[in-house]
Amino acid sequence: MHSAPMKPARMMTATALSLLLSIGARAQTAPIAGETHILTKSYSTTDESSDGSSGSSNGSDELTERVIAVRDGGTELDYDMSAGTTAEDRARQWVFPARVFRASDGTLRLLNRDALEARLEQWLKAGGWDRSLCGRWIFTWNAFQIECDPDEALQDIATIDLTSQDLRENAPYPDVDALAPGALSRIAAGPNGATFVATMRVDPDAVRRERAEADMVIGEIMRKPVTLETTLAARSKEQVEGTISVTFEADAAGNPRKRTRVMKLKIKRPDGVSEDRISTRTVERRLVP
Repeated sequence: MHSAPMKPARMMTATALSLLLSIGARAQTAPIAGETHILTKSYSTTDESSDGSSGSSNGSDELTERVIAVRDGGTELDYDMSAGTTAEDRARQWVFPARVFRASDGTLRLLNRDALEARLEQWLKAGGWDRSLCGRWIFTWNAFQIECDPDEALQDIATIDLTSQDLRENAPYPDVDALAPGALSRIAAGPNGATFVATMRVDPDAVRRERAEADMVIGEIMRKPVTLETTLAARSKEQVEGTISVTFEADAAGNPRKRTRVMKLKIKRPDGVSEDRISTRTVERRLVP
C-alpha cells in the first residue's frame, strides 16, 4: 500500500480486501447527480500488557464522494481527497482522485485506470523508485508499502462504503476477522433513525496472521527480514480470544450515516504475558449542503 490517506488502520497489517464486495446491497434512497458526501474515517487503538507496558494510537482522514451520473445498473462516482488537503499531502499519494462505477449489487469498477497509472509513474519517479520495489515496505515519514496496483483505489473505497450494507433485522454482516458472519439486530428506532448492531467472535487464526504479517513488515523496515512462515510459527503459540461489535446508525430515511467497529482482544503469549487490545474504527458519512 502507498501512503495515501484513509489507511491508518492498515499501516502495519496486511489484511484482505474489506468486506464490501461480498455484502448484499440495498440503496435506501436514490443518489442524485451532483450530490456530494464527506466520508470521515477514524481509528484508535489501546494496548495494555500484564508486564506493565502500554500504548495507544489514533488518527483520521477524509475523502469526498461526488455523484457524477446515475445510469442503468448503477452510479458513477468520483472520490477525491478533502478540499483542505495540502499540496504536500497530495503529492504523497497517487490513488485519488478515482472515478468509480458502483453497480446495483455493490460491486465496484475503476473508470480512470489510465489516469491512475500515469500518476503512479510520476509518484514512483518522484520517490526515486521503480516497479521492482512494488510491494516492498519502507520507512520515510511513516511506514508504508509501495503499492502499484490501481485497484488499490477500490480497496480504499470498499473500507469506507456504507451504502451497500443491507440495513434490516437479521441481515448478514461478514467481517474478515470473525469466525462467522454476524446478524444485524435493530436495538433502537425513532423519528431520527434506527441503530443496528452485530456481534461476532474473533477468528484467532486471522488475528495471529495479522500479527505475523506485522512482524514481517517490521523486519523488512528494520532491515532484518523474516519470512511469513517464521513469524506465523511464532504467533501460532499465542492464545487469542475476543469479540467484534459493529454498530450502524441510520437516518430517518434509512440511509446509513455512521459505522463503528470495536474489536476487543485478549492475547496470552507463550512467556505468560497477556495483552488486552481494543481497536475502534469509525466511518461517518455526511451530506454536503
